[in-house]
This record gives sequence, C-alpha cells and structure tokens, in this order.
Amino acid sequence: MKSEELIVAGDPWRVGVMFSQTGVTAAVERTALQGTVLAIEEINARGGVLDRLIEPVITDPESIPTRYRSTAERLMTSERVRLIFGCYMSSSRKVTIPAVEAFRGILFYPTLHEGFEYSPNCIYTGACPNQNSLQLARYLLQVYGKRFLMIGSNYVYPYESNRIMTDLVVQVGGKVLDEIYVPLDAGRRDFGKAIAQIEKLKPDVVFSTVVGRATAVFYEAYHDALGPTRPPIASLTTSEAEVADMRPEAAEGHITGAPFFETLATPSAKRFVRDYKQRFGQDAPVSACAEAAYFQMHLAARALRRTGTDDPDLLLRELRESEFDAPQGRVRIDAENNHTFLWPRVARLDAAKNFQIVWNPGMRVKPDPYCVVQSLDDWSADPLTATAS
Repeated sequence: MKSEELIVAGDPWRVGVMFSQTGVTAAVERTALQGTVLAIEEINARGGVLDRLIEPVITDPESIPTRYRSTAERLMTSERVRLIFGCYMSSSRKVTIPAVEAFRGILFYPTLHEGFEYSPNCIYTGACPNQNSLQLARYLLQVYGKRFLMIGSNYVYPYESNRIMTDLVVQVGGKVLDEIYVPLDAGRRDFGKAIAQIEKLKPDVVFSTVVGRATAVFYEAYHDALGPTRPPIASLTTSEAEVADMRPEAAEGHITGAPFFETLATPSAKRFVRDYKQRFGQDAPVSACAEAAYFQMHLAARALRRTGTDDPDLLLRELRESEFDAPQGRVRIDAENNHTFLWPRVARLDAAKNFQIVWNPGMRVKPDPYCVVQSLDDWSADPLTATAS
C-alpha cells in the first residue's frame, strides 16, 4: 500500500520546519521560521489545501550542522514528514541533502548559497552567486574602488563566496589584499588581526562573509577601531537580523546585496512586512531569508493543491517552472536546476539601521548556480521581465 493511501481525507498536511532558535545563527534563522509560520497561517486561514490544514512540525537543530541531518532523518521516519523547510548555513544544507535524498523527501532551502550544487530533491529559493555576488561586485568596483580585503567565518560558504568575489575583482584589474578567516562563533579578540590588517593595508572595500552573531561583534569592533570614516564593509550575509544586534553608528554606511530588503517599497513588499510585524512584533527584523521562506511555503502549498498529494516525485514535477508573486517580485523555479529566478538589489545602511536601496537593476535574473557566466556585464537576465519590481 502506498503511503498516500494511509492518509485519511481531512487529516493535516504535516511538514517539517528545521530552523534554529538557538546557537550562532539563531537570529537570522528565527526570521526564516517566522516567514514560514506566517505563510502557513495565511494558507490555513483560507481553508488550508484541499480542505486540509498545514501542520508544521517545528524543530531546533541549535545551529549545529550534524544535528540538521539527524533532525531531518527523524522528521522523515518517526514523524513521517516528506517535505522539510529549513537549514541556513551551507554546511547544514550539505549534510542534510543526502538524508533527504535517501528518504525520498524534498528540502526547501531559503538561504543564499555559494552555488556549484544541484540536488533533484532540493528547491533552492535563496540567491546563488550570479544573483547577488555579481551585482554587489559591480556596484562596489564602480563606486568604491578595486582594492578588497576579505574576512569570513571558517566554513564552506565564506571560502567559496570569497573565491567567486576574488575572480570578479581580478577580472577588472583589481586586487585582493588579504583573506582572513575567524571561528564561526568569533569574539572581539578574534577580529584583532583582521582589523590590524585593514588599518595597515587600507583597502577600498572590506568584503565580509562573517555569519551569525559574530557579525555584530565584527562591525562594532571595526567601528571602534577605525571610526566613521572607514571603508565600507560589504556583505551578502549581513541582513536585518544581524543589524538588529548592532549599535547604529557601527551599522551606518555598510552595504549588502540581496533580492529583498525590509524597506522595499513595492505594495506586495509593504504588505508582507506589515503582516510580518503585526504577527511577530514591530521590532522583528524581516530578512531576505524570511521572504524566501515565506514564498517557498506558498509555492509548496500551490503544488500540493494541484497534485493532491505530498508525493515528492509528483510535487517536484509541479514545482519546476512554477511562479509566485513574492514580496520581492514574481519568482519562478527553474526546471533546469531547481533554483529560483530572483530580483537582485544592493542597499546601504542609514543612521537608523535601515537598508536603503542604492541600486535596483530592475530585472529578474535566471539562476546560474555553476557560474557558467562570470562576467560583471552578463547576469543571465530573464528576457520576460525587463521592468523594475
């Protein structure tokens, strides 16, 4: 008997939710959890999917990569869950995907990542390098200069992201002055070498792939050492969640590239941010991870509605090329690689710790996770969407 036949009509659709509420990346993962919960509550308020509510089985892997895998295995065996929404760091995704493949489930992953990966059992809704690194590099090189210093947390994403950024900088005759890595849960003393090198080498830009709660530690130590006239820190991993833990003067002037910012002024973005803050508090930060977690749940619910089953093979067939009017703009799952067409943007932090968009290319970009094209002038723009969102 197939597992679908064991489900009594009217029973809830049970889904796994695997975002950390404790540990080094808890702040940003909490935003993804809340985006997921908001979407589920919206879907259930409209009657659920085919008169069946979505029931989340919420877990806390505590920001420990190996715990994501064991949690995923438990969800797919003991909890009989087939769809999992979760993971943040690439290290957690990479250990989880083999388990999801082995148990024939689907992982929905809402975080930016370093690319060079494909799993038939994963839907990637965060940005890959041609949807954030290329645009951020182009902006920085045009506005600030060609001398970069890299600093990152010591795990896979920073190494790969720095490699891609280095290729882009060198492509136009720029130079990477140094590349420094710190522990994942770095304290202020761990940043001493990097700050000393910045003071000595005087880069035009500091490119940071520091993640989690160490981000605020770095930005504040950087401000205290160099003052307000220092070169900007540019990052793909510094979101509203990390900025919330910084002093305003430490945040001001720094730059991030992402498909979504809390200050995005489109009607759909404003509505999403309003509903999110009404549900989770006016001070709750709304990150790009929260937005991707939100729209991927809606995409999954639509696929459930159209197929009438949570069978992964049928759902994956339905999800590929599916579209949704997300807060960032209309997104689409690419059938070629399970990644998502997204809308790149670059923003700068103001004195009130709000991201203000400084460059909006106004186009939806086809995902190129293998960086087949690494030109600053070619982002594989989607020809179907030439207007700003």
